[in-house]
Amino acid sequence: MTVLVFLGSLIGAMALGVPIAIALLVCGVALMLQLDTFDSQILAQNLVGGADSFPLMAVPFFMLAGELMNAGGLSRRIIALAVTLVGHVKGGLGYVAVIAALVMASISGSAVADTAALAAILIPMMRQAGYNMPRAAGLISAGGIIAPVIPPSIGFVVFGVAAGVSITRLFLAGIVPGVLMALALVITWYVVARDEPVARASRARPREIARSALDGIWALGLPFLIIGGMKAGAFTPTEAAVVAAVYAGLVGGFIYGELKLTDLRPALLASLKTSAAVMFLVAAALVSAWLITIADIPAQVASLLGPLIEHKTLVMLAMMLLVVVVGTALDFIPTVLILTPVLMPIVKQAGIDPVYFGVMFIINNAIGLLTPPVGTVLNVVCAVGNISMDRVIRGVMPFLLSQLAVLALLILVPEIVTIPAKWFYGR
Repeated sequence: MTVLVFLGSLIGAMALGVPIAIALLVCGVALMLQLDTFDSQILAQNLVGGADSFPLMAVPFFMLAGELMNAGGLSRRIIALAVTLVGHVKGGLGYVAVIAALVMASISGSAVADTAALAAILIPMMRQAGYNMPRAAGLISAGGIIAPVIPPSIGFVVFGVAAGVSITRLFLAGIVPGVLMALALVITWYVVARDEPVARASRARPREIARSALDGIWALGLPFLIIGGMKAGAFTPTEAAVVAAVYAGLVGGFIYGELKLTDLRPALLASLKTSAAVMFLVAAALVSAWLITIADIPAQVASLLGPLIEHKTLVMLAMMLLVVVVGTALDFIPTVLILTPVLMPIVKQAGIDPVYFGVMFIINNAIGLLTPPVGTVLNVVCAVGNISMDRVIRGVMPFLLSQLAVLALLILVPEIVTIPAKWFYGR
């Protein structure tokens, strides 16, 4: 009965068009009434306490870093360097999109910001060169979802806070899976686009490559600064977010000279609006999470998985299938916040490494950004590239399947995820 109240109140509120954060509060109130423990003071205390978290301070600063990166010319230089390196090969702009997506993911951690930047720069170039536009838009969309997996990742910050898991370990564990996602896109692009009759760019001369590399070196330095700083113990992931924002601002403003004072206000407003929405979602979700624990809903869900609980791979597969289904209807952050308190007790009961689960969970939610009807990243590409949704959906399918193949590989071979953490911690 409690599970029905939880699902009914949540789905019912969303079906009425209530914003998800408010729907989560409605769900919390419904659970309190069901348990006969309604207390408005406890509700308010949990709501305030949900947002009162030092690690969550990373969210607005990583958002700001992404905005400053785009406004300050860092994104454009990363793409320009990729063009000089591989733009001349057959289908070269596709490889440029994947390389640029991987590098930009290691700076901003926002799928929407990275996808918008990639689409704005590359779609006109690919259209002019004669590429199949639905396929090209699908590739850019699939490249954008690497951002929540490669550190620094806003998704890992939110999951780490909600699940009580080390954000630093999550950052490190996301490196290899993120690279595998990029490699899968490269292979898929090679297969589907090898016969495209497109115009090729001329091969860049060594002097042009050196000039482009020198111009982009400041943009490329940020990922090494973040990972190296955490490795050396110089700063925490939250402090790394501040470093990223300050670095992007200084490089864009004083070294590249493209970030003007007039650009700061729009960048700050955009990051503040997104951050406010995320923080309210987190606060409301943690109210529901507390009540989910009180109502013992995880134990009821675990009882449904009882026959599988001794088999880690089967439990992971069942949970990942659930996330895939939910991800088609909910956006990234709400899915993370709603399912984390439900699934984490099952993860612990099955003896699954919480860091490994967190990486798999975030990858799965990132893939959800490509699945209609919500498909946030697909909507961004449609808007920026002026391409209809049905065409983009057709174009993204091969790349969506390749990312699902990576997810399946990591379920079968979980050791892949732990490689960077073993290097970092020496065990």
